[in-house]
Amino acid sequence: MRVVSWNIHWGCGKDGRIRIHAIIDVLRRLNPDVICLQEVAANHPELEGSATANQFKQLAGAFGGFHAIEHAPSEIYRNNVPRLFGNLILSKYRITQAHRHMLPWPADPGRSPGMPRGAIEVVLDAPGAKLRLVTTHLEYYSPLQRMAQVRRLRELHAEACARAHSFAVHPEMDAPYQLGLRPASAVYCGDFNMAPGAEDYQAWLAPGTDGALGLVDAWNACHPGQGRAPTAGLHGFPWPEKPECYDYFFVTEDLAPRVAAVEVQSETAASDHQPVVLDLTPGSDA
Repeated sequence: MRVVSWNIHWGCGKDGRIRIHAIIDVLRRLNPDVICLQEVAANHPELEGSATANQFKQLAGAFGGFHAIEHAPSEIYRNNVPRLFGNLILSKYRITQAHRHMLPWPADPGRSPGMPRGAIEVVLDAPGAKLRLVTTHLEYYSPLQRMAQVRRLRELHAEACARAHSFAVHPEMDAPYQLGLRPASAVYCGDFNMAPGAEDYQAWLAPGTDGALGLVDAWNACHPGQGRAPTAGLHGFPWPEKPECYDYFFVTEDLAPRVAAVEVQSETAASDHQPVVLDLTPGSDA
């Protein structure tokens, strides 16, 4: 199972031009089974390069054999036309559930107002066994908001683990109640806007006291003791000041032995972030 996570910066490259076809070309070369994208835009002419097209539809159309789930936490209406900015999952595997989570956005006076943030959670019929896949994009400017979002994601993770533990089928109930298993095993990915070892990074990976499966940084599981490849700050983009890692894959502890590879694709300059690729070996039932 190959998953690609990428903050595509609405397809805006170093020259300030939007080339969604360049994003699509890179993704096709990587040959993923699941694609997780952040900073996808629709009807935002004021963004650099003028993101007037509906990129959610463009990307879903380019991968017609994939199932598409979108979530735009930032949804602004002008002249009754929605301007969308958010996340997109495209999956070759069947999706049996989708949950769109809005994350906390507490007031933080003196900081940039930021924007609403969210996470998409899907249940996939992955090779061997179902698993949850969650992609998100956390706040950059406000550590207070980012920590609140980390805590909420931890709460949602604990909730999913508890529900998986107590799951039972109730065929006598109406169809909306028949969601099926929401497994504890999970992959989390996206632009977390936190540096390795930072306080919010440590809070995200801290041992739980609620019986939930522990979370593991997939890079460390695959590259123990090795330095981390930067995921932003390459190719001369003005941000950030120096190359840094903000984009991650995290897996539940039961999936850690299945992490075969985690790599940052550093060659492309189609976005101010680099795509990150996770390869998982099949589950034991495959």
